Amino acid sequence: MNEIVVIGSGQAAVQAVMSLKRNEFSGSIKIIGEEDHLPYQRPPLSKDFLLEGYKPERVSLKKIEFYEENGVDLILGKRAESIDASLKEIVLSGEIKINYDQLILATGSRVRKLNVPGSDKKGLYYLRDLDDANALKQRLKKSKQMVIVGAGYIGLEVASVAASLGVEVTVIEMANRVMNRTVDPVISSYYQKLHESHGVKIHLDNGLKEFEGDDSVTAVLCSDGLRLEANLVVIGAGVLPNQEIAMEAGLECNNGIMVNEYGETSNEHVYACGDCTNHPNKGLNTRLRLESVHNAMEQSKTVASTIMGNREPYDQVPWFWSDQYDHKLQLVGISGEHDEVIMRGSESEQKFLLFYLKNSVLIAVNAINSSKEFLICRKLVANKVKISSDVIKDQSVNLNDLLL
Repeated sequence: MNEIVVIGSGQAAVQAVMSLKRNEFSGSIKIIGEEDHLPYQRPPLSKDFLLEGYKPERVSLKKIEFYEENGVDLILGKRAESIDASLKEIVLSGEIKINYDQLILATGSRVRKLNVPGSDKKGLYYLRDLDDANALKQRLKKSKQMVIVGAGYIGLEVASVAASLGVEVTVIEMANRVMNRTVDPVISSYYQKLHESHGVKIHLDNGLKEFEGDDSVTAVLCSDGLRLEANLVVIGAGVLPNQEIAMEAGLECNNGIMVNEYGETSNEHVYACGDCTNHPNKGLNTRLRLESVHNAMEQSKTVASTIMGNREPYDQVPWFWSDQYDHKLQLVGISGEHDEVIMRGSESEQKFLLFYLKNSVLIAVNAINSSKEFLICRKLVANKVKISSDVIKDQSVNLNDLLL
């Protein structure tokens, strides 16, 4: 019997299993998850999950019946300690050994932890897993002053929830604008104003020096001397790929587990998908490591197809989203090399899109509160449509017509 083992229990892992089953894989499947929880989705953890009334079971990717009915063996609460690729053997915590015919690494990523004075105090939270979210949710109920370190997606999503709960929120960010790694300065400015309109204070160009307090945090000391009182701190300093187990097994890694367009690693019996991978993107002519649900799902489908003998290369245009207050931010493509940016709509209406062109070819779009047009924009970017600025600005033009 063909045995597939999946290390990891997140979106990529479950999607790989679902795709294998849809392709009528009849062998044995095991999922190894370090957490005790049923596999779950992470995006809600920094958003609605933190609000009262949100039912925790809603984050589960599949009910237990799915795994039972499909003969999937869930091994939860166990850490995969090492892989012996020559023996096709995995050692789990407790010295449990499992063999495989094919191995899928869906190990995801972990939070980047800070090492500054006071970083071991109570009241400091990172937000990556379900236990983190549950603990933060309880802490929010009794917190009045909160500091968020980092103005990326996670930090600002948590800020929007906390502000809606009446918590006094302050955000500190080392860069000169919010979400600086992923969005245009226009988008950054828009979201800074949005947060400030909800009472959130944002300090840019400012680093972290120390967490003050005895047993629990009472204040945050910034690099410029600014002192912020707080009984709750959330740190959003980015994530790192979980590639160590692959490196120790002799697989090629470089800011992620290196895979080709079919999800194959440097070992013929090992595949990888999701946040942990560094993969090629033919359309963008570069390698990427992406942290997104879309990438996790689509790359997992590719891996499943490869295992089943149907080699379909992964060549997706990346896209992302973020929900903050009642605003939806959506991005498709990589805008870094644009030579022209055109706005469609207006900031005053709180509904607009930014189109990024290179040699008049559409390479990316950032959209705010424009979900219907964004769906069309995903296709336009994928098709590398050549488009003029006049057409983009003219809102009487139906973008769908540009696909013809």
